[in-house]
Amino acid sequence: MKTMISSIDINNIDMKEIKKQAKLLSEGNTVIFPTETVYGLGANALDENAVKKIYEAKGRPSDNPLIVHIYEKKEVYDLANDVSENAEIVMGKFWPGPITIILNKKDIVPNTTSGGLDTVAIRMPSHKIAREIIKQAGVPIAAPSANISGRPSPTKANHVKEEMEGRVGGIVLGGDSNFGLESTVLDLTGKIPMILRPGSITKEDLEEILGKVDLDPSLAKKEDNKKAKAPGMKYTHYSPDADVFIVSGESVNVINKVNELTELNHKNGLNTGVMCLEKNKCKYMAKVISLGETLEEVASNLFDALREMDKLNIDIIYCEEFETTGLGQAIMNRLLKSAGYKIIKA
Repeated sequence: MKTMISSIDINNIDMKEIKKQAKLLSEGNTVIFPTETVYGLGANALDENAVKKIYEAKGRPSDNPLIVHIYEKKEVYDLANDVSENAEIVMGKFWPGPITIILNKKDIVPNTTSGGLDTVAIRMPSHKIAREIIKQAGVPIAAPSANISGRPSPTKANHVKEEMEGRVGGIVLGGDSNFGLESTVLDLTGKIPMILRPGSITKEDLEEILGKVDLDPSLAKKEDNKKAKAPGMKYTHYSPDADVFIVSGESVNVINKVNELTELNHKNGLNTGVMCLEKNKCKYMAKVISLGETLEEVASNLFDALREMDKLNIDIIYCEEFETTGLGQAIMNRLLKSAGYKIIKA
């Protein structure tokens, strides 16, 4: 497949290129574009045949629901029934932005888009390029992360070009994503709002405006959901070629344990990589990639670091554990999925 590639500067948007890519979408083709979270692989959410092309390009299981991206809030009422007061509050506070809400869907939304569910996941992104593409396409856009299913999500232009050129109709190269983790997914179909996928808008953020908010119990378990209501709840995710382990414990114990394992791996002919906080990067004997100093930096750099480890031909990756409050909840969710829930106690 010949892929139309457009390079667009977010600070000087070329509307000619935007319209070319939007035309592809309106004609039923797939287009990859940047958002503030990660790059998305888009197609007309209301066109069943177009949506099938997303699954084909990603090699994605068809029972994994897609998020529908819209340009303006009023589109929600075309896609969903029972838009609750909580939904209105969340949309008013956080849209446009990195949060997806789940509502009961109208028949206009194909089962192919919703993964066979009676619900629909909807988001209004804040990224200027994403918004212009959706606006010019004139249709809501279903868009999961733009990677081969199971691989780390793409946060940089080179990620999608390397992995997806030739698999999609168009690619918009528009710089790096801001947040680096996919959107928070919030189920609003029950009495108590429930986070199905943590993201940069945290449980604490949501409780400030909604009161009690639950975390889906499956987030703490290795087992796949039988019927996932949101992307990322089933199957292996975010996995590089290397084997990933999370190392848990006091910092000094983690460092000693990883260095001990690194020596053992070296004797066995295995290349070791470590992902850690900036303050610890000189304490490890392995190939180290710093994730930054703050949780915000860790979130932004995580997927890129996993991809870089593959380029370094690393066989085993050890990553420091992070707190599970605030943004740490989302970081650990992605790391646990990437590691297949393998944790080493130091």
